[in-house]
Amino acid sequence: MPTKSFEDRLARLEQVAESLKDGKIPLEEAVALFEEGSKLAKTLEKELARVERKVQVLSGEEAETGEPALGLFPELDPDEEESGR
Repeated sequence: MPTKSFEDRLARLEQVAESLKDGKIPLEEAVALFEEGSKLAKTLEKELARVERKVQVLSGEEAETGEPALGLFPELDPDEEESGR
């Protein structure tokens, strides 16, 4: 079974939250849904943090300061330069 997308997991978290908010489910089911929602929220938060860091790196922004990161690209090996890598 393929891993569910971020959007699929977020939609499921929203369903769980609505079910809990509705309050028309038995206690045991509510506890199970709460546990599922907590796990989903944690994994989604971790994924968002990972993606945010990736965007910061790609945009050249330092996470701590929010300022652009300045630095030189590493020198290319002459063989890599010729092969276009």
